[in-house]
Amino acid sequence: MVEVGAAAARALAEKIRSSVQTAVVGRPQAVETILTGLVADGHLLIEDLPGLGKTLLARSFALALGLNFQRIQFTADLLPHDILGGEVLDPSKGSFTFRQGPLFTNVLLADEINRAPPKVQSALLEAMQEYQVTSERTTYALPRPFLVLATENPIELEGTYPLPEAQVDRFLLRLKVGYPEADEERTILERRQARGTDRVDAPQVADPESFLSLQRAVESVELEPSVLGYIVDLVRATRDDPRAEVGSSPRGSLALQKLSRTRALLLGRDFVVPDDVKTLAEPALAHRIVVKPEPWIRGVRGEAIVRTALERTPVPKAREVPVARKGF
Repeated sequence: MVEVGAAAARALAEKIRSSVQTAVVGRPQAVETILTGLVADGHLLIEDLPGLGKTLLARSFALALGLNFQRIQFTADLLPHDILGGEVLDPSKGSFTFRQGPLFTNVLLADEINRAPPKVQSALLEAMQEYQVTSERTTYALPRPFLVLATENPIELEGTYPLPEAQVDRFLLRLKVGYPEADEERTILERRQARGTDRVDAPQVADPESFLSLQRAVESVELEPSVLGYIVDLVRATRDDPRAEVGSSPRGSLALQKLSRTRALLLGRDFVVPDDVKTLAEPALAHRIVVKPEPWIRGVRGEAIVRTALERTPVPKAREVPVARKGF
């Protein structure tokens, strides 16, 4: 088992970022957020418009990390065995054997997940939570790491099945990719013309073992009591907001804790500072909040409630961080 320290983690994270950005132009915030979510061993929900490079991002991370990649286009006629696999007759043995479906991979892009019927979403939920699938009466373990990057198209609602709140809560974070800047879009066109092909591959800079070691190293990052209290106060503030029907769950507190420790590690620190929490509060908590109908009609979303919580929650003072660590 390879141990990864804070300095080595920062160096490896920089290699991964650089590799992905040889294929993906711009969007540094999205790249950083996805990297943090993957190292935190969580599943990500990307909610954005078509054609913004979501598939390219997922595939580029898989290539850079040396992980297997599969993409499933979710449709209304999809069945659970289409993604899980199933029992098939082996004529040579005269018995049934389990044939693995595309879910047996390291990085799965679940494209337009809200187009899948509830039975398929339920099957995927077991895989996301338990890292296993069940066929007939037998359970099969999924390979590790197993990471789901699911996408939702916010502009088309016809033929979709809204994700239940319980399922949305299973995603470690939610993010948007956004449009590239004008100079970035020009660079995309120039690179495509220079390549002479649509395909673009990110160079491999890691392997599954080093990536798993990076994930394990998150557990060595310390969390001061004052910062831990800051996370608790933030999450409770989302529950106390009068615009919220349901605030963030305790799973949100755990997610924010893990993401904050991961960000600290990727920046070369072995401890968390309040800025780590503030940076990741919105993608970690906003999708776990149910807004009351009247504020929703006025355009209030979970992000606004998290931002209000950040403004109103006192930030721990710098003096509460040990002296030896103030330089970070």
